[in-house]
Amino acid sequence: MNDLHGFHPGAFLSASHDSDTVFWSARPSGPMLDPGACTAVTALYRTMLPEGGRILDLMAGSDSHLPDNVAFDAVIGIGVDAPALDANGRLTQRIVQDLNDTTELPLADESLDAVCLCDVVPYLRHPVALFREITRVLQPGGLVLVTYGNGFVPQKAVALWQAIETEERQRLVRIVMQRAGFAHTDTGSVTPPPNDAVWHDTVYGVTARRDAGAA
Repeated sequence: MNDLHGFHPGAFLSASHDSDTVFWSARPSGPMLDPGACTAVTALYRTMLPEGGRILDLMAGSDSHLPDNVAFDAVIGIGVDAPALDANGRLTQRIVQDLNDTTELPLADESLDAVCLCDVVPYLRHPVALFREITRVLQPGGLVLVTYGNGFVPQKAVALWQAIETEERQRLVRIVMQRAGFAHTDTGSVTPPPNDAVWHDTVYGVTARRDAGAA
């Protein structure tokens, strides 16, 4: 199966040849979205994530942006920065793994209620393979929720993400998700109010659910 049929061979390459572990460990930990955008992501999570559910945060860092007043049965974080994962107090399980090196998730089939990817989709070098794994670990009817802003780190964002316009990026994410088995996707965005001192980044979202009839 050719996951990237129709894409340029270099579409999902990045300028930096450093491993993700080396590259991101040399940068300050913490969210790249501004505080207002992080609050908007948390509000979306409060609306969409199932209370008491099993949640996976992919390419996780020191903050999963989960609402403080919502309890989950488990919050699993997978990322390359072990100290950042250790600093994330919402995680109940921490897995150090470079998802651009190994896309297979060390989790059981149909074991999760939701998977979150916050401001990491610009950096996925094997996006269809990873989203296929997300499909596998989600329960039927389970949710995948992708959020991101306008900014990105140029050395690590893949070439196609940098080459296309903002409005085309949601379409790219939808194509990737559909190739991985998510038949129906939804998109949206939240724009900061004028003159807000702490919120400047528009937040874009793409969501989908695993087919409830999946075997």
